[in-house]
Amino acid sequence: MDTPSPLIYISFLLLLLAFAGWSVVRQILKTRKVELALAKLQSKLTKEAGSAQEYYELGSIYLDKKIFSQAIMLFQKALKAEDLQESESAPIYNALGFAYFAQEQYDLAIRQYKEALKIDPNYVTALNNIGHAYERKQLASQALEVYEQALAIEPQNATSKRRAESLRKRFVPSA
Repeated sequence: MDTPSPLIYISFLLLLLAFAGWSVVRQILKTRKVELALAKLQSKLTKEAGSAQEYYELGSIYLDKKIFSQAIMLFQKALKAEDLQESESAPIYNALGFAYFAQEQYDLAIRQYKEALKIDPNYVTALNNIGHAYERKQLASQALEVYEQALAIEPQNATSKRRAESLRKRFVPSA
């Protein structure tokens, strides 16, 4: 009896290899795109003053690379850029807060998140981030309050829902 199991096995291995190869190529292309953007922005910003958007983009790349001190410096430059409209600065304050948060400087992070919320009180991402910072500072009631505020704005926000439920379970005894 001739069984096709070796053929199935080889086909499966080839399919698995093709998928792995495709994943590697996709990751290489993605990394190359980021590195090209990084080189282009670095080159431009060392020669001349950039726009708020360019400082923000370069800061975001450094944030992804976990080079937080450089990211903070670039976000601060973005906030000081002449072309920045105040209404567009909320994401920059939020990113600056995230950079401070990543360095466990929670008070500075909270201050930046609050600046973002002054500009855009409905900025749910900043609300989630400030809630997370409050949790790290062991300020559960403030964190829960902020998550509930985010849910009032965006009832289906998965992060706020999950974190608020977790805090309620930990601090509100069940009947």
